[in-house]
Amino acid sequence: MDRETALAVVEEHAKSDSLRKHLLAVETCMKAYARHEGADENQWGIAGLVHDFDWEVCPTPEAHPTYGAEILRERGFPEDIVRAVLSHGNHTGISRDTIMEKALFACDELSGFVTAVALVRPTKSLSDTKVRSVKRKMKDKRFAASVSREDIVQGAEELGVDLDEHIQFIIEALKPIATELGLQP
Repeated sequence: MDRETALAVVEEHAKSDSLRKHLLAVETCMKAYARHEGADENQWGIAGLVHDFDWEVCPTPEAHPTYGAEILRERGFPEDIVRAVLSHGNHTGISRDTIMEKALFACDELSGFVTAVALVRPTKSLSDTKVRSVKRKMKDKRFAASVSREDIVQGAEELGVDLDEHIQFIIEALKPIATELGLQP
């Protein structure tokens, strides 16, 4: 599977700029974790890139990501990527067994949350976004209210990393694509 094929699926289904930025952010974080684990960056990156591609076209929120998984299968995506996509939501009942599946769950909510924290900073930059700032915003339930704090904590636990280290890892992973996410470099 190559990135161009995955990107074509994203471009066909994900129309909003915010969703495309989210998919790019998760792809980038997944590649960083793949490097950290000595795994296949392309494979992990594709899983991140397509994990939510069906969000805007899915008939119901409950059908996501099962709806998208069927599209991926029809398009010939490898089953390990499809399974990672299916396991990234707790509501599917699909266990997260591989490190790639655990990383996808751990990167999903946190990458968006870190981006949101950086966007409200005066500099709109990841350079001065600190772990303590992210954790402070996690306590404010009104900030990025749709982001599950429980999933962020659970993701770090399942991945077997300290929450502070995981947050710092995501901040660092996102820095090279800051401009593409609408942030200052």
